[in-house]
Formats: sequence, structure tokens, C-alpha cells
Amino acid sequence: MFNRFAKAFFTRVFSPVARLLLRWGVSPDAVTLVGTIGVCFGALAFFPRDELFWGVMVVTAFVFSDLIDGTMARMSGRSSVWGAYLDSTLDRFGDAAVFGGLVLCFAGPRDNDVMMVLSLACLVLGFLVSYSRARAEGLGMQANVGVAERSERLVLTLVATGFVGIGVSEYLLMGVLVLLVVGSVVTIFQRIMMVRRQALGRELTVGENA
Repeated sequence: MFNRFAKAFFTRVFSPVARLLLRWGVSPDAVTLVGTIGVCFGALAFFPRDELFWGVMVVTAFVFSDLIDGTMARMSGRSSVWGAYLDSTLDRFGDAAVFGGLVLCFAGPRDNDVMMVLSLACLVLGFLVSYSRARAEGLGMQANVGVAERSERLVLTLVATGFVGIGVSEYLLMGVLVLLVVGSVVTIFQRIMMVRRQALGRELTVGENA
């Protein structure tokens, strides 16, 4: 629900920006690419140096490109399979940069093994959450369930990281990372079970029609 209403709100906010970029001849794919580069730069240039707050500011400035490029594609009538594929693939780069940057931060300047492991777990599980859905759709099934969607994971992580960057206790971010680990595991399990039900239903239908 949060994801749906937040996306609708920010789409309205950034619609004028999308129209302006289209008038300038900028393509949605270019916005996707620049946004990903900005997110990766913000996370990997600042987080490993323990400049968490400024890293979050840079990442946040570019992360909204994910909404702008989609709005541009719809306005220009250029929504395509290629654009969806590029956007989804580059999202993985951004996610890896954010959690990878946190891994480097807690393995280095902050020297906190627990936080490092939690950040690494979020990185790995985040990819598994995405893969579990992509693989299901590749097999012609649905796996669009779960309590840990990408937008929620990213927003919670960035907000908590930003607060830690201005001096709030690391326990805030630790709590968020633990929540994301649990939520990701639950989401993966939910998707596995959903695909299992669909797969068994197919086999049953095939057996009845044989």
C-alpha cells in the first residue's frame, strides 16, 4: 500500500521534470543510466569512508530517476520490454552499491562485524527476492507477493543510514537490517510457496487432461 500511494504521489511531483527532459530530447533510458551511476557513486564513494549522511543525500537525489524514467516512457509512448528490462537490471546495480557500501563501511572505518554481516545478508537476500520473482515469471507463473518489496527495503535502509550518519545510534540501522533480513526470508518463502501451488496445479491439470 505504501509503495502504491508513494509512487502515485511522486509521479505527480516529477511529471513536470519528465516533460521538461522530453522537450530537451533526453531519453528515458539515459535517465535510467544516469540515475544508476549517481546511486552507485553516492553509495560507493561516501559509505566506505563513513560519510553516511552525505552518501544518503547523493543516493536520494538520484534514486528518484526510477520514477522519472517511467513517467517519461509513458508520456512519450516509449514504454517497452527493453526499457523495463534495462530498468530492472540497473536497479540491481543500485541495490548492490547501497548494501555493498554499507558492508565496506562496517568492515572498515566503523569496524562492526555484526553490522557487516547484516548488510551482506541484506545484499544477498535482496537479490534472491528479485530472482525468485523473475524466475517464476520466466516459467510463466506469478510470484508478486511478499512483505519486503524493493522500494520499502531501500527507503528504510536510506532513512536509517542517514540518521546514523548524523550521530544516531547504530542500533537503529541494526534494527532495520534485522527487519529486512527477516522480511526478505519471509518474502522468498512466500514466493516459493506461491510458485509451488501454481506448478502443482499445472501438473494436476495436465494429469486430468491426459
